[in-house]
Amino acid sequence: MPPLERLLDALGHHFATPRYLEEALSHRSIGSHNNERLEFLGDAVLSMVITAELYRRFTHVDEGQLSRMRAALVKGDNLAAMARDLHLGDYLRLGPGELKSGGFRRDSILADSFEAVIGAIYLDAGIVVCEAFIQRHFADQLEAMNPLQAGKDPKTRLQELLQSRHQPLPRYEVVATDGDAHRQVFQISCEVAMLAEAVTASSNSRRKAEQIAAAKALELIQHG
Repeated sequence: MPPLERLLDALGHHFATPRYLEEALSHRSIGSHNNERLEFLGDAVLSMVITAELYRRFTHVDEGQLSRMRAALVKGDNLAAMARDLHLGDYLRLGPGELKSGGFRRDSILADSFEAVIGAIYLDAGIVVCEAFIQRHFADQLEAMNPLQAGKDPKTRLQELLQSRHQPLPRYEVVATDGDAHRQVFQISCEVAMLAEAVTASSNSRRKAEQIAAAKALELIQHG
């Protein structure tokens, strides 16, 4: 395990009560002293802070759009990506079974742990510090948030973009599979007429790999 100081620096918060962080990093597979209660708390705090921030930023957006924007920001795979940016998986305390199965890489465990860390910061330092933490880590996504696109996954957005430009729809194909039957990794190619080469992506589910490939294709078309 890397030095804990590295994680504290990445979080931008040093705990007055270190046991809160210890609890936040403890998965239920290690026993009763785990992060499930902190996750419950962190989920509520995150939802409240993001809701208030969207309300302040988007003054002419209706409730339905605000709800979709919030859902896009606090969904599990987004929180898991933030946890990976912090290398949170390197610090998790997992039971032997979860360690063996690679639980420190699993989206659900990473997302739950990220929410638990939010809960830990809230208990340790209060809402003002916790709100600043959330705003800091969501700043780029909040800045880039488009109410018209919120809630639409990359495949849908790619399809709509191509249709708006009178282009053929993308073509997805499984080009390789690796791993055991219960832990397969799918490699997907996404062919788009506007791109010279197919885009590829890998994931433990075909659907997720297609979404990642579509997101890459969108990025290349819009900013390439």
